[in-house]
Amino acid sequence: MSVVNELASQLSRKDEEPNITLAHKLAEEDNHAGIEEIMENLSSKDKKIQYDCIKVAYEIGQVNPVLISKYAIQFIELLRSRNNRLVWGV
Repeated sequence: MSVVNELASQLSRKDEEPNITLAHKLAEEDNHAGIEEIMENLSSKDKKIQYDCIKVAYEIGQVNPVLISKYAIQFIELLRSRNNRLVWGV
C-alpha cells in the first residue's frame, strides 16, 4: 500500500494527526521506501499532497534527522519554491 494513502488529505481529514502518525511510523520502522515516496510527492501536482508530505518530512526530521539527511539538496531546492507553505516547512 502506498504511504500517500495514509496522508491527512487522502483520508479527508483537515487536521495534521494522520501526517504526524505516519511520520512516526515511517521513522520507527526505518521505512526508507516510504520516506522516498514522501519525498517524491513533494513535487506532486496536488498541493494538498505536497503540504502533507512536507509535514511528514518535517516530523521525520524531528524524530530521526538521519533518515531525511540524504534529501538535503531537495530541501534546499524547496527554499526557492513560490509555494510559501513548502518554504516554511523546510
